[in-house]
This record gives sequence, C-alpha cells and structure tokens, in this order.
Amino acid sequence: MKPTNTPTPADDALPLTGERTIPGLDVENYWFRRHEVVYEWLAPRCAGLEVLEAGFGEGYGADLIAGVAAKVTGVDYDDSAVAHVRARYPRVEVVQGNLADLPLPDASVDVVVNFQVIEHLWDQAQFIAECHRVLRPGGVLMISTPNRITFSPGRDTPINPFHTRELNADELTELLIDGGFAMDGMHGVFHGPTLREMDARHGGSIIDAQIERALADAPWPEELVRDVAAVATADFDIVAATEATHPIDDSLDLVAIAVRR
Repeated sequence: MKPTNTPTPADDALPLTGERTIPGLDVENYWFRRHEVVYEWLAPRCAGLEVLEAGFGEGYGADLIAGVAAKVTGVDYDDSAVAHVRARYPRVEVVQGNLADLPLPDASVDVVVNFQVIEHLWDQAQFIAECHRVLRPGGVLMISTPNRITFSPGRDTPINPFHTRELNADELTELLIDGGFAMDGMHGVFHGPTLREMDARHGGSIIDAQIERALADAPWPEELVRDVAAVATADFDIVAATEATHPIDDSLDLVAIAVRR
C-alpha cells in the first residue's frame, strides 16, 4: 500500500516537488527531520543576533531561528516560496532576490544560514562572496549540504535533478577558505541507533527503501510508512569531523561553520 495517513496540507502549503522538504507529511517526514535537526542544533548560535537565511524554502527553519534571534531576514528567488513564507511565518522579514546578488547592504548581519541550498546553486563561489560581503567582521556562515560521497556515490552528476553541484567535506572547506572564511568546524549528520535499526528492517537502508518505491511509483509496505512517519530529530547524530568513530566521508550531510575574516 502507498501511504494513506498523509495529513492534508494547509490551503497555503507549498507543493511537494522534490526541490524542497515540506513539514507535516508522513511520506516526507524522514527528509524533513533530517533537515530540521540542523536548525535545532545551530539555532542557539543565532540567539540575540541578526540573521539572514539565504534560501528559506518552506520557511519553517527561518521561523524556528526567529524564536531566538533578534531579527531574521529571509531571501529566496522563488515567487511561491516568498508568498508562502510571508503569509505563514510573520516573524520572518521576507525579501525576494537572487542569492548570487543578495539584496542586503554590506556588513549588515551577524549570521548567514544556508541549509540544503548551496547544492542547488550554479555559481557557488559568487554566493560565498556575497555571504562574506553582507556579514559583519567576525560574523558566522553556517552551511549544510548533502555529502556528495554518500548522496550521489560514484557519479559525476547529482542524482537529484534539482542539484547542480554537490560537495564533499574537502571541497566545501576549500570553497569557504577561498571565499575569505576561517573554518570553525566541519560536522557530519549520521543515523543514530533508532535509524540504524530501521535501516536493518528495510534491506540495509531506509533511504533506499523510500527512493526505490518513489521512483517506481510502487506501494509502500505498512512498516515503511510507520517507520518513516515516526522519525524524529533525536534519531540523528551530528558529529565533529575529528571523531574517528564517524569518518566525515561516511556522513549523510555536511554541516560547516565558518567565520568571516
């Protein structure tokens, strides 16, 4: 059977296209929680500061950060995303614009957040240069992105049709250093014990189990529906690249923290 208990999205909900993750859908819950855990982990670093989210997607993350930050400005190019976030998340100041030419003054924010976005950009170096420009000296850039090594293994081009260039940890580090930043940390997102148990139940990978059925438009077993809907942010571990027990090249997603020089 396919998922049958998917909640009905609100009238102003964005469509689920594969380009962005959407909260409140059981069939999407694994990907949503995998993104949400990074927001939860890094939001405390935004407390009392002026924050830019460059590429806000559905907007739930910008709103989460707005609960602790002094101010959150969100920039996105997509018309529907801009309209949606303005309507649903009034704590976020929304500006439509191109991430390669951010519509903010020089040295105007303390933090730039860019989660699961840089892999969609054609000119990543120009985007990093723009982040450097809008950050105040000593400001922090926080990026998460799929780890190319595990997300598109053995491929020259990304599996996801919405991605233009995926990165590994070394490539992301080089991009940031070349853009005028000093690294403050590289971390990886990994499955914790509960998700590893789910992997074992679904042929070794709950990720592959979802993707295979989605690509084939095949029925979802009840156990897969139940497990995906039950995933929580606590089921993921975020581990520093220095931890020998969790090699960064084995991570699912990369989380980089860099300081503007």
